Amino acid sequence: MNVSIILFIIGWILNFEAAFMALPCIVAVIYGEREILAFLASMALCLVIGIPLVLRKPKSRAFYTKEGFIAVAMSWIILSIMGALPFIFSGAIPNFVDALFETVSGFTTTGSSILSDVESLPYSVLFWRSFTHWIGGMGVLVFILSLLPLTGGYHMNLMKAESPGPSVTKLVPRVRSTAKILYSIYLALTVIQVLFLLIGKMPLFDALTITFGTAGTGGFGIKNDSMTSYSPYLQNVVTVFMILFGINFNVYFLLLIRKFKQACPFEELRYYLGIIAAAIVLIGFNIRDFFPTLGEAFRQAAFQVGSIITTTGFATTDFNLWPGASRTILVILMFVGACAGSTGGGIKVSRLVILLKTIRKELHTLIHPHTIKKIEMDQKPVEHEVVRSVNVFIITYLIIFTFSVLLISFNELDLVTNFTAVATALNNVGPGLELVGPSANFGFLSAPSKLVLIFDMLAGRLEIFPLLLLFTPSTWKKF
Repeated sequence: MNVSIILFIIGWILNFEAAFMALPCIVAVIYGEREILAFLASMALCLVIGIPLVLRKPKSRAFYTKEGFIAVAMSWIILSIMGALPFIFSGAIPNFVDALFETVSGFTTTGSSILSDVESLPYSVLFWRSFTHWIGGMGVLVFILSLLPLTGGYHMNLMKAESPGPSVTKLVPRVRSTAKILYSIYLALTVIQVLFLLIGKMPLFDALTITFGTAGTGGFGIKNDSMTSYSPYLQNVVTVFMILFGINFNVYFLLLIRKFKQACPFEELRYYLGIIAAAIVLIGFNIRDFFPTLGEAFRQAAFQVGSIITTTGFATTDFNLWPGASRTILVILMFVGACAGSTGGGIKVSRLVILLKTIRKELHTLIHPHTIKKIEMDQKPVEHEVVRSVNVFIITYLIIFTFSVLLISFNELDLVTNFTAVATALNNVGPGLELVGPSANFGFLSAPSKLVLIFDMLAGRLEIFPLLLLFTPSTWKKF
């Protein structure tokens, strides 16, 4: 194992994290907050550890699959630990486990919170809390790939380990250029949303923090009622952009280079939009008695469907009070998730489509054992390796989900709370139902339960396997 390259990457992660912390420092200066000291201290610690790791340049900058997965998993853990320091040093969240929970929830774009009164937090802390969504949304390693000249042939191992979805494709021949394109699209959509929110007379600070939560599909709000107090126009803007950020970024690239024929047949996109439309219609009619008009019911349904399927987690109303059918649909959407190659979480639409086609193929084989039926996506055969990885992923996902529900059940809470708490963590959604609903928080859970959910949030964001490899003995052989 090339340990030196892993430490080198972690060093750059810490240096970039220190640079990211400069932004809340600026916010602290603008609002005259003493919390700037907490951020400066955190920056100093990041640099004290990060700079020596970077200066000790590795003899070889090449790394293979194992190094890629280990580098990604360790980077995210260290990123989260160091990212929790401003919360602790500022006194906003003095307890380490709580601070780590909040930070992991931010970087993994989950949006679950242990805080009951976010409006009491200083502006700089609120900014950092939301900014972690934007940092983690596209992937911090993808960001570094776009800047660092690592050995060309092995970039893909790092990108595969962090990028969401059953497979990762290069938009252009060079992986570094692909990373730059992805981040350029990400930044462009972010700026456009901020402009639309400003047009609706949302304050600049609100527009930035809400956009960070939307772009990263995270959902941290700066108000206790999430998005409820904002105007219908602002809520509608967020609805549209949540859905846009849940789309595979490859589609945007193809549209930008005017390859419309290649962008339109994206099968996953058709399923994604179809599921959203169907869920809005079903929930809209189901909750019509909760709102003065059918139009308002559909508007609220559109917001929550967009929020949950993209795993953003914003709320305009307490959907925990909605009828059972609507809540059931929302829970199902938690598992479905957004498109592969987006900033959204969940199992991913493409995986579920491949799984359904695999089931259909098996049924066809039972009836016609002598015929050969291929599994196709976008009119192209799906490689056996991809089908196998999808099946293994879903099985592993269900095992982790089951054990996590079992572990937190020792809190003696109701089944719905336990079930949705794990579902929202593993799928990086944010709010669940009952005691962890949109108007509640996770602060009442025991420390062991929070640690279980921290593991689930990281596992969900890293697509499970990079994190599991850290606990696999064979990973550390021939260290």
